[in-house]
Amino acid sequence: MTDDDLLRYSRHILLDEIGVEGQERIARSHVLVIGAGGLGSPVAMYLGTAGVGHITLVDPDVVDLTNLQRQIAHAMQRLGQAKAESARAAVAQLNPQVQVEAVVARADADSLDRLVARADIVVDCCDNFATRQAVNAACVRHARPLVSGAAIRFDGQLAVFDTRDPEGPCYACVFPADSAPEETRCATMGVFAPLVGIVGAMQAAEALKLASGAGTPLVGRLLMLDARTMEWTRLRTPRRAACPVCGDRAPL
Repeated sequence: MTDDDLLRYSRHILLDEIGVEGQERIARSHVLVIGAGGLGSPVAMYLGTAGVGHITLVDPDVVDLTNLQRQIAHAMQRLGQAKAESARAAVAQLNPQVQVEAVVARADADSLDRLVARADIVVDCCDNFATRQAVNAACVRHARPLVSGAAIRFDGQLAVFDTRDPEGPCYACVFPADSAPEETRCATMGVFAPLVGIVGAMQAAEALKLASGAGTPLVGRLLMLDARTMEWTRLRTPRRAACPVCGDRAPL
């Protein structure tokens, strides 16, 4: 760690739970972020400022004017640019030391199998149920921790799924694939702008805890936020033995 690194990350290093060793673990980590929109923006920026060594951003979409109400990684001068590229530029402005890889493509089963295998931690910031299931399946297959977040209207949720913990559920334990909810998108339902910042910042916090070894990850618990009243609900989420993804009858 250089003198500049010691200065840049001094507020982390001062924390007993992180220190120099934890900051070095952050610098060695590779985090895969699925989605560079409302949630992905604060996730990418906080991971970048914290010094995560390698960040891979995956998003097929381009920046449009409606995104700027809440997607803080993007700017007027990057309208029409791929979101993954735009977010990479935002991170580079904050911390040019971080290696950021932009993947302008939709995350599907084949690409996720490759991308998840290369990463240490996966942060799901996507906006559709099918992709969340595909991300989860790849994380279970490659034994990677998954930080999952969602936000719509005034409602947010956050959980960490890590099947390396024998008691830890996967996403499909809590949200089975055969009980898919009706898709709700902010383009039709709306979303409170700061909500994605709240949830995204907490996703970044969980990813940094996993990377550094600080604190206790949110495994086996689901947090739900009603931003109208700023009330949090916490639910225990046990692992399901019959889960078709991570349970006893899951395919090898």
